[in-house]
Amino acid sequence: MKPVVVNSPKLLDKLRLRLRASHYSYRTEQAYVRWVEKFLRYHRGRNGGVWRHPAEMGKAEVEEYLTFLAVQQNVAPSTQNQAFSALLYFWGHVLERKLPEIQANRAQPKQRLPVVLSQEEVAKLLPEVRPGPYGLMCKLMYGTGMRLMECCRLRVKDIDFGRRQIVIRQGKGGKDRAVPLPQLAADELQQRVEVARRQLERDVDEGFAGVPLPKAFQRKNSVASVSLAWQWVFGSDQLSRDPQNPESPLVRYHLHENNVQKALLNAVRRCKFQKRVTCHTLRHSFATHLLENGYDIRTVQELLGHRDVSTTMIYTHVLKVEAGAVRSPLDVVG
Repeated sequence: MKPVVVNSPKLLDKLRLRLRASHYSYRTEQAYVRWVEKFLRYHRGRNGGVWRHPAEMGKAEVEEYLTFLAVQQNVAPSTQNQAFSALLYFWGHVLERKLPEIQANRAQPKQRLPVVLSQEEVAKLLPEVRPGPYGLMCKLMYGTGMRLMECCRLRVKDIDFGRRQIVIRQGKGGKDRAVPLPQLAADELQQRVEVARRQLERDVDEGFAGVPLPKAFQRKNSVASVSLAWQWVFGSDQLSRDPQNPESPLVRYHLHENNVQKALLNAVRRCKFQKRVTCHTLRHSFATHLLENGYDIRTVQELLGHRDVSTTMIYTHVLKVEAGAVRSPLDVVG
């Protein structure tokens, strides 16, 4: 039978619409579309440059591609799992077919200890991050244990200066949690709220639409987009449109996470640390230092937003070695 030449963008557009109808995040949408496109291009290359409609493919082609990722591309287990999830969703919700049990070679998961900075290294690093929003964001990631995107998406309404806490909305797994507001960051946060207020006044005067809101809430209370409570604490200097709707009005999004990562990386280089330090390293350091200071692991679990305490237990392994709980036999005989 002659292979069907497929206009892949139509399939990908259908995938995008199904993901949006299922309320998947924009990042998940981007990742799933990218994996399906890579899958189609891989089999196009195996088929002499001719597109094959995915309806003509199935278990064997998916297994071949997942094995290719694990064996030839040597991807991480999480990367292969993401590709697998994308293909399962594509088959089930776009092609409306169920894939049989997949028996591909799977990338083997590896347990790695997190990179953790000492308290002295943190004290040296944070002043090296350039002043302004990026320096404050790094302080908050270390001082509260929040993730990078949780910090970028922080809104004015989620800071409670009276109770000295920050509420993190829609964290990993869609869960909310409260973390302590570091006293040493309170004044800078107040200044950022004032910056957001002045920026909002300028946006309103110039007729812009404020900030994006959660989709359902946007329909119920559109004026919230120009209220101070819903403004980003770390708003971008530039206006942009909704990437899912190019016809949308100009709004103000939060700072891009890549800029925060670059600012931290430059500070790490100036400190000349011989460690691979990322924004997530600050979160790892937060958890480890709390345990060092005597807080129980259940408290740390709640502050980090971990579903299972076994995830938090990884920091106890780091702590045992750093605290000298295990003494090397070389030190004994020496």
